[in-house]
Amino acid sequence: MNLPETLRYTPTHEWVRLEADGTVTVGITDFAQNSLGELVFIELPKPGRQVQAGKECAVVESVKAASDVYAPLSGEVVASNQALVDEPGQVNKDPYGNWLIRIKPAATPDLAALLDADAYRKGLA
Repeated sequence: MNLPETLRYTPTHEWVRLEADGTVTVGITDFAQNSLGELVFIELPKPGRQVQAGKECAVVESVKAASDVYAPLSGEVVASNQALVDEPGQVNKDPYGNWLIRIKPAATPDLAALLDADAYRKGLA
């Protein structure tokens, strides 16, 4: 399983990357996409929507099941990767290259509160 060491993770299988401009990019992990199988539908929030940490902010559906995607922190959605709405299977090919949303955090993000790759890996065991 691919787990980039430079990212942070949530127990609900989202990955998180802090960008130079202070926004946070969010996607689903390799484990999540592999567990779901081939993605056939993605519903993303529109820019401007407020999201709350730990609350549902997007939906991914596969041939097996639908799954909620949870916001890793509170803030405003500043971008949604609309290309994935037309081609959701791109997440299966490259889950870390195909992000879902970008959030402008409501407060200075404390990514240390999220899991590092080792802690996420241990949680999967």
